[in-house]
Amino acid sequence: MKGAWAKWIVGLIAVAVVGYGIHVSLREQPVLVDLGTVSRGAMAVAIDEEGMTRVRDVYAVSSTLAGRIDRIALEEGDTVSRGDVIATIHPLDPPFLDLRTRTELQAAAEAARAAVALANVEHARAQTALNLARSAYERASELAKTNIVSDSELERAFGDLQLKQAQVESALANINLRLAELASVEARLAQPGDEPGNGNGECCVTLRAPIDGIVLGVKVRSEQAVNVGTVVAEMGRPDDLEVAVDLLSSDAVRIGPGTTATISDWGGDRDLGATVRKVEPAAFTKVSALGIEEQRVNAVLDLEEVPEGLGHGYRVVARLTVWRADDVVRAPISALYRDDGDWAVFVAEDGVARVRTVELGRMNDTVAEVAAGLAPGERVILYPSDLLRDGRLIADRAAPAGDRN
Repeated sequence: MKGAWAKWIVGLIAVAVVGYGIHVSLREQPVLVDLGTVSRGAMAVAIDEEGMTRVRDVYAVSSTLAGRIDRIALEEGDTVSRGDVIATIHPLDPPFLDLRTRTELQAAAEAARAAVALANVEHARAQTALNLARSAYERASELAKTNIVSDSELERAFGDLQLKQAQVESALANINLRLAELASVEARLAQPGDEPGNGNGECCVTLRAPIDGIVLGVKVRSEQAVNVGTVVAEMGRPDDLEVAVDLLSSDAVRIGPGTTATISDWGGDRDLGATVRKVEPAAFTKVSALGIEEQRVNAVLDLEEVPEGLGHGYRVVARLTVWRADDVVRAPISALYRDDGDWAVFVAEDGVARVRTVELGRMNDTVAEVAAGLAPGERVILYPSDLLRDGRLIADRAAPAGDRN
């Protein structure tokens, strides 16, 4: 009798264990999820873009004439004072002459020398005539005192003397003209290396520093020929830096003068404060890393301080704040998804996921402003997967295994 009861009890236990196993295997298993909390607090919307530091006023020292520049001893970073000599420019050497041109110029030089000789002969003849006219006038003057020569003859002799004097002066001018023509032809005959220098003391032009500052770049270092307007060096003040940030044109309309910004990733251990001074009115086209043409606009920022070590042309990251509020309801942006065109979230309620449609305001990279649909303190599911649906059992992935529903 007792053995029958024992067998019956063992059978009931076995049936219960099998039934419980079937129940456990067939019941719905909770989905492991990550949870975030809706909170209330300050929120800001900002635009993050790469920028570049630059000296506010860059002075370019350029060549004022075509010539040959001496080697520049200045280096980038050297300190200069206003008026310091930056470079010296000398006249260019004359060009080489081909055989035909040189032969023509040599013939022209011989003709000029002959013209000089002829002018000297004319001058000698005019001088002789002048001497004769002066002697005739002196004799007429002595005879006129005794009334042997009439006044009209004396006047005629004086006029002839003045005419011969003018002819001598004309011959002298002609000699100078022919000598100048000869010098011009001989100068055109000069070849590179024939003239070691100009003896008039005006051999070169010096380029001087326009400000007190440092050398930002040396564009022409070696001795070489330069044209008019060739940039030789650039200089500026290292303590007068600004930041240029190129923004998408759609972002540029959201900021303006006075917008606050934070400068990071410049190499220091702290961020720098800055303020937008101006947004340039004209956009330009820039091809992105993905090969997409974008319309970009430069915004110029003034730094609140210029730290030591930050220089011209350094890369930085600028965060420009376009909106800020001190008290808003915030939801993690990773919890949001689209549901029939509306924003929605999964709210964790007693271990069950519930769909909640929400109205949003502004968003940044991490949180979104909640206008309606959520209250501070509620828990929402982050990164919702396709396994979730309204009413589905959930378990917090971060909770201990024994506490999961």
